[in-house]
Amino acid sequence: MLLVLLPLLAAALLQRLAPQFDLGLTMVPLMMLVLAAVALSQTPRALGAGSSLLLLVPLYLTFAVLAATAGMLLARLLRLEAPEARAVSLSGATRNSLVVLPLALALPAPLAPAAVVTQTLVELVVLVVLVRVLRR
Repeated sequence: MLLVLLPLLAAALLQRLAPQFDLGLTMVPLMMLVLAAVALSQTPRALGAGSSLLLLVPLYLTFAVLAATAGMLLARLLRLEAPEARAVSLSGATRNSLVVLPLALALPAPLAPAAVVTQTLVELVVLVVLVRVLRR
């Protein structure tokens, strides 16, 4: 519970106390820092799981491919312009796992956090590939 409330309270406090600061440029580096910290914290669990977590990777990849394909088909059906079509496909392929991560970390199951971190890392690789593929 504390893992969920602390970041929420910190964000609310920062917005209240520092509305004049433009924090937009800090979002990507801060997200990368959080992801690195969380991934490093889950490394012992992931390594202890052996190949169990690797079995999830094809599932995560399948979801991303199907969701991106569904997004492209929906964009064609709705006759969206290229930027909107890319947005639909990218939105479909991502599941905002960084939003779900604090909730999963609060779970007692030992591999749940490591599974979410694995999904996040797969999702990031898929996004890099999709950005390059959908640019065409």
